Amino acid sequence: MPMIVFKYIFWILYRIWFYILVIVPIIILFPILIISVSREQWYPMFFRIARFWAKIILIGMGFRWKIKKEQTLEKGKSYMFIVNHTSMVDIMLMLVTVKRPFVFVGKKELAKIPLFGFFYKKTCILVDRSSIKSRQAVFLRAQQRLNQGLSICIFPEGGVPEEHIELDVFKDGAFRLAINHKIPIVPLTFLDNKKLFSYTFFSGGPGKMRVIKHKFLETLDLTIEDTKTLNNTARQVVLKSLRENI
Repeated sequence: MPMIVFKYIFWILYRIWFYILVIVPIIILFPILIISVSREQWYPMFFRIARFWAKIILIGMGFRWKIKKEQTLEKGKSYMFIVNHTSMVDIMLMLVTVKRPFVFVGKKELAKIPLFGFFYKKTCILVDRSSIKSRQAVFLRAQQRLNQGLSICIFPEGGVPEEHIELDVFKDGAFRLAINHKIPIVPLTFLDNKKLFSYTFFSGGPGKMRVIKHKFLETLDLTIEDTKTLNNTARQVVLKSLRENI
C-alpha cells in the first residue's frame, strides 16, 4: 500500500482523536464545570479546569510546548493578550501559556458548537462583528471582567486567515479596549500551530509548539488617536517573530 494512503488514514484518525479529546473530558467533568460557571466570581475555578482540559488535549495529540518569556506578568495586574490565529488548538495553547485567569473575546458563532458552546457562551465575551451594538457591548463586558481582576485575550485578526496568509490585518478592538482601560498589550506569537494542526484536514501531526510572549506595549500615556499606531506596532512584533523563527 502506498505511503500516502497510510498518511491519509493517520490524518483521519488524528482528527477524530482530537474531537474525542475535546469532548470526553467535558462530559466527565460536566458536574463540576456546571458549578464553576454558575457564578461569575467562581470563574477562576473554571479557568483552572479549562487549563487542565487544554493540557489533556495537547498532550493527547502528541504536542509539547516551549514558552519564551521576554517579560514577566505582574501579580494583581490585568493585561490585554493578543495572539495570531492559525489553528483549532490556539485556544488550548493559550490556556496553558498564561497561568493567571483571563477571558477570551470571541465570535458568537462558536456558541453553537454542541456542549463546548454552552461553556463558551457562559465564560467568554461574545461579539457579533457585523453588529455595531454588539461590538459596543464588548467594551462594557470587558470593563466588568477587568474590574474583577481578570485579563482579556483577543485574536486580533478577527478569525483564522486563509492558509496562504502569513498574518492578517489586525482589527482595532483589542487596542481601543487596552487604551480605554489603560492596560498593557501583551503580544504573543504561536510559531508552529499552522504547521502542526491547521484547518487543512489532511495535514499536521505531533510536534513542538513554540510560543513567544513578547515585551509589553504600555498604554498609560496613549489616547484613542493612537489606536492605529499601537495596532501596527503590535502586528509588526508578531510578524517579525514569525519571519525570524520559520
